[in-house]
Amino acid sequence: MNTRSLPPLTAVRVFDAAARHGTFTSAADELGMTQSAVSYQIKVLEERVGAPLFERYARGVGLTAIGQRFHQRTAAALDILSDAYGDAKGAVEGALSISVIPTFATNFLAQHLGAFQLEQPGIAVRMEISEALTDFTQDDIDVAIRGGQGKWEGLVSHLLMPTTFTPMLSPELIDSIGGIHSPEDLLKLPILSKDDPWWRIWLATAGVADTSAETHAARSFGPQVVEAGAAMSGHGVAMLTPAFFQNELARGQLIQPFEEIGDDGSGYWLVYPESRRNALKIRRFRSWIEKATRAYRQA
Repeated sequence: MNTRSLPPLTAVRVFDAAARHGTFTSAADELGMTQSAVSYQIKVLEERVGAPLFERYARGVGLTAIGQRFHQRTAAALDILSDAYGDAKGAVEGALSISVIPTFATNFLAQHLGAFQLEQPGIAVRMEISEALTDFTQDDIDVAIRGGQGKWEGLVSHLLMPTTFTPMLSPELIDSIGGIHSPEDLLKLPILSKDDPWWRIWLATAGVADTSAETHAARSFGPQVVEAGAAMSGHGVAMLTPAFFQNELARGQLIQPFEEIGDDGSGYWLVYPESRRNALKIRRFRSWIEKATRAYRQA
């Protein structure tokens, strides 16, 4: 394979600016450099070419014959490189890959994402649903939404909503024991994911000693969205985040029998690498989702 013989790109950019302006001073102003730095880069390039590229005058510079031919080709090459860079950057900025935990994806983001697409029609969103933590150095993911305390090394974290939870169940399951009148009545029913720490926290919040949950356990169904489906089918009482199940509560598919809300101090967070904090598509998505979740943070 042939190795390209290329001049230093910085020197070429300086040469192009000086050729267009006719003075090293104006080239320095355009590039944010000192005049001496411009002179040095031109000297480096002339040494690489092996011939002068500029005639020096009292009030500026002019291209030599070699400099004129060189500028015609390098200017065209810089235009091609600029176009290629713009196309590549546009492709990157025009697609946003999001890794989302299942319940947040299906019961919140999927229901609201259309508003973001209307607001930002130039950004195509690809959503990957996963419980696994994203490795931003390996995975083709721009941002992630995860549950936890919001502290992940090397990542910027923005709280979207606190993790609150309360028991929910189907109307039929309530009727099966003649109604729910006190938090203790829940323990007469099958408890979904009885080992979930949320149950202990909520029972303590409601003033109930967790003495019976062990003997009324139903099997674990995993993510909240799956456990909610099991609860709606009458398989047991699920501990769920109210923000994710407003539609089911409104339709009467789920009942929240008590106002008590548990909170373990964690939350749902938007995260992304510190190095990407200034990416336009990420800033736009962050702005939108923070507005979309503001009510939950205020509550």
